[in-house]
Amino acid sequence: MAIQSNAPRLASTMLAAAFALVLAGGAVAQTAAPMTPSEIHRTGMPPTEQQGDVSFVSGGVGRDESTALRQARSQWPLSLLFTGPGSAYVADVQVQIANASGTTVLDTTSHGPHMLVRLAPGRYTVNATYSGVSRKQTVNVRGNGSARATFSFPVSH
Repeated sequence: MAIQSNAPRLASTMLAAAFALVLAGGAVAQTAAPMTPSEIHRTGMPPTEQQGDVSFVSGGVGRDESTALRQARSQWPLSLLFTGPGSAYVADVQVQIANASGTTVLDTTSHGPHMLVRLAPGRYTVNATYSGVSRKQTVNVRGNGSARATFSFPVSH
C-alpha cells in the first residue's frame, strides 16, 4: 500500500526533473560555441566557393540563407552587403577585390546581397558594380569578422 500512495508523488517528482533537464538543455544550447561551417550548411548556408587562395560564399535571397550568412559573418574576415534604393537588397553584383599591390585576388558575381570572403590580413580595395553603377571601398582585414562594407546603389535604369 505504501508504494501505491507514493506513486502520484513519485510521478510528479519525475515529471519536474524531466522538465528541469529540458530547460537546462536549452540554456546549454544557447551558450554553445558558434556553429562550425558544416553545421551552418545544414541551416541554409550556401556552398563555399574558391578562387585561387580566396574562399567566399554569397547569397541571402531567402530568409534561411540570409540568416545563416548574417550569423556566419564573425567567422569570415570580410563581410560585404549590397543594397539598392530604400535599403532593398540587390543580387548579381560584380565584385572585384584587389590587394595592396593592385593584384586582383577575387573577381566574381555575388549570388545575393551578402558576401563573405576569407582573405589574408591586409588592405584591400573592393569594387562592386551593379546595373552599370560602380562603387569602391578600401577595407582593412585584420581577422575574422574584422572588416565589413556596405555598397548602396541607386535605382537601376
